Amino acid sequence: MITGVHSNGDGKVKWVSTDWLEIILDGDFMILDAQPDVHDYIKEHIPGAYYFNEWFLRQMVGNIPGMYIPQDAIESIFSKQGIQIDIPTVIYTGKGANSKIGDGWGQTMAAYSLLRYGHNDIYLLDGGIDKWKEEGRELTKDFPTIKESKFDAVLREDYYVTYEEFKATKDNDDVIVLDARPFKYYASESLWSKPGHIPGAVHLQAAALMHPANRQLMKPRDEIETIIEEKGITEDKKIICYCGTGREATNLFLVFKWFLGFPDVKIYEGSFTEWTQRDDNPTVTGPNPY
Repeated sequence: MITGVHSNGDGKVKWVSTDWLEIILDGDFMILDAQPDVHDYIKEHIPGAYYFNEWFLRQMVGNIPGMYIPQDAIESIFSKQGIQIDIPTVIYTGKGANSKIGDGWGQTMAAYSLLRYGHNDIYLLDGGIDKWKEEGRELTKDFPTIKESKFDAVLREDYYVTYEEFKATKDNDDVIVLDARPFKYYASESLWSKPGHIPGAVHLQAAALMHPANRQLMKPRDEIETIIEEKGITEDKKIICYCGTGREATNLFLVFKWFLGFPDVKIYEGSFTEWTQRDDNPTVTGPNPY
């Protein structure tokens, strides 16, 4: 039985336990290892998993780094990987046994990317490979052989908003904008060219919904609902998530859309990087949205 909560919406994303994954290892599933470096995969991975490097899916477009590569390139990569739209696909990541650089978001970024281009059946391993290892489950150095597929991408434009759409709607009464970055970035100077956050954005760090010691492990649903309630976030609003480059925000997108079942959730993919490079857009410092 699948553990975790999912499909208040259309059920394309599910969170599953390590017990569940161990049971289905020999089933008709694809497993993608999205650890931060290929050497992490080489050192150890879950049996049957294929290495998937989500960093190759984005590039610089114009003066904005971190935007998706052309769709035909995505189709080529997914086809070479053997990914198929309707084959159930488990995705996991971890801290990186060799690199030690995992931030936890490879799992949600890879999932969002597959969904963005038409995948219909994604399973996120709750706790990732780190929980799998803590429980003493089997790891391997053997590599399965990929069978190439024909992946015909179907771009889901309803999952994200462009810069123009974001700027036109972000201040509407029926919209809540969420900044998924750490609070120090939200409130003050950081690595971007301007300090603070986009005016009106509410701070909700993506990591706040996850276990402090494991960013792949969800907090209990009641704790997440309490956090959401304290932020004043309600289902009657359109939720637009952003972060630095749109990667960290994928966690909020997946949680709100498929764990909590909010009806209208988007990502502003260009995020703070694009906002600070366009026109003379203002930013706000300090703990408050405005």
